[in-house]
Amino acid sequence: MKYLLPYTIESGQGEKIIFKEIVHEPDASKIIIEGHCTPNAGPAMHVHYLQDEGFTILQGKAACQVYGQEPKIYTAGQSIIFYRNTPHRFWNVGDDELIIDAWVKPVNSIVFFLDTLYAAQRKSGSNRPEAFDSAYLMTRYKNEYGLIGLPFIVKKLIIPITFFIGNILGKYKKFKNAPKPL
Repeated sequence: MKYLLPYTIESGQGEKIIFKEIVHEPDASKIIIEGHCTPNAGPAMHVHYLQDEGFTILQGKAACQVYGQEPKIYTAGQSIIFYRNTPHRFWNVGDDELIIDAWVKPVNSIVFFLDTLYAAQRKSGSNRPEAFDSAYLMTRYKNEYGLIGLPFIVKKLIIPITFFIGNILGKYKKFKNAPKPL
C-alpha cells in the first residue's frame, strides 16, 4: 500500500502519529514520525523484531521501559533508542500532551501496521483492538512485531482460531493490498 506523506493516524485512545517523511540512508530508509500522547496514553509493551526505533522528547514527560527493567523518566530534549528485538513501551506521565520526534528504521510495514492497529482500536472503542483485525496483524506480521505479555493461550490458540474464522468469513479481503510480510 502506498501512503501520501505526511499521513496522520489516531488511535482514539489518546495517541496520534504523523508520518512525516521517509529519509533514504545508505544502509536503509527510515521514517520520520511526530508522536502525540495525552496524559497516561502510550503503546503497550511491544517489540520490533526487524527495526530500530528512537525518539526525542519535544514536549512533556515520558516514562520509557524496557521489558524486565524499571521505567525511566525522560523530559524535553532527552532521547532514547530501542534497538530491534528489545521489548519496550512508553507513556505520558505528565499532565500535558507528550510530543516526540521519532524515527523507525527500516521502514518496512510500519505505516500499514500502525494505521490498521489504530483503526482496530477506534473500531473497538478501547485499547484492545477489534479481534479480527488484530488477529490478522498478529498473524501476518508475526516475524516483524509482537506484543509482550499476552497469555500463552491467547497467542497460541485464540489468535490463530480468530484469524482462521476471519479468513472463512472474508474479513481480510479489505487487506488485499497489504504489504507482504518479511
